[in-house]
Amino acid sequence: MTTIDPDLSPRHARQLRLPGFGPAEQRRLRDARVLVVGAGGLGAPVLSYLTGVGVGHLTVLDADRVDESNLHRQVIHATAEIGEPKAESAARRMRALDPAVQVTPLTQTLTVDNALDIIAGHDLVLDGTDNFPTRYLVSDACEILDVPLVWGSILAYAGQVSVFDAAGGSGVTYRDVHPVPPRPGEVPSCAEAGVLGMLCGVIGSTMALEAVKVLTGVGEDLRGRIALFDALTMTWAQLPVRRDPARAPVTELEDLTLTCGLPGADAGDAREISAREALKRQRDGALLVDVREAEEVAGGMVAGARHLPLGEITEDPAAQQELAGAILYCAAGKRSAAAQKMLAGVGIEVLSVADGYPALVAAGAD
Repeated sequence: MTTIDPDLSPRHARQLRLPGFGPAEQRRLRDARVLVVGAGGLGAPVLSYLTGVGVGHLTVLDADRVDESNLHRQVIHATAEIGEPKAESAARRMRALDPAVQVTPLTQTLTVDNALDIIAGHDLVLDGTDNFPTRYLVSDACEILDVPLVWGSILAYAGQVSVFDAAGGSGVTYRDVHPVPPRPGEVPSCAEAGVLGMLCGVIGSTMALEAVKVLTGVGEDLRGRIALFDALTMTWAQLPVRRDPARAPVTELEDLTLTCGLPGADAGDAREISAREALKRQRDGALLVDVREAEEVAGGMVAGARHLPLGEITEDPAAQQELAGAILYCAAGKRSAAAQKMLAGVGIEVLSVADGYPALVAAGAD
């Protein structure tokens, strides 16, 4: 009886016809262990295409659940899966695409306590997350473990992709490109600035392509370069990057969840109230505070609210005693939640409006 080499099966016939891509490259994919952090907008095309191309072992890490607002771009999930853990929803679709692929869903948050254990044993990591604390954490853990990282980022109409590889202390990592973590609220999230679903497909597919190049050695990957995409003009540009020779190697992980970018995994612990309740309390005399940036407030804010950008709060939280008892809001609830936790840390109790300014408008704010 003749045995068919699984690496030469009809499933992968089209890619096996490519110049320089043969059974040896297919076996490298089959034997690879790849971790994808995030099963959202970027993770959806990444996971779909890595499954399709034949990566043998895929770990999917995402602590979130599928929400209806995800479906316009996170096409690995379906309407029937709203409310389910994203990692498990994605894993089910991946197994349906190729039952031979070994998929491990992890419905937990990446933290300084578990990052090294989760990433260890993988040949490659792809970071499709949307917050700065996790991006730095993934990059730092990959640097410590000397595991290459494919990174992608999207916002509004633009996207970026690169391959970071510490390479034993000689290569470029995320910290070489972004040495100073942004302050909370300094850079808006996709929930606040918006994003086109198709942009996720472009950047996520490019990340998957870079992953295949790293794993097989085919072509020239993006080490030492960042690819920049502008969806409005349909143009790509490249930015050369190099390691900062003065930067000390990362030797331990740092928790940035309260000092960088968006709030971390425990942001849900923030004291939140509904938009309707916030407006009721404002009518009863409570102070409503808009923590968005000036350019955002220019598009409208709640009548009677005070404008205090989050950056000013983070400069000296302890100096904001007059905010005690106030209700904070931003564009989607994340920055105000971060501010609430920060102020609580210095003994100033405030509340955060769930879902932010749009919810207040929907609830009847003037």
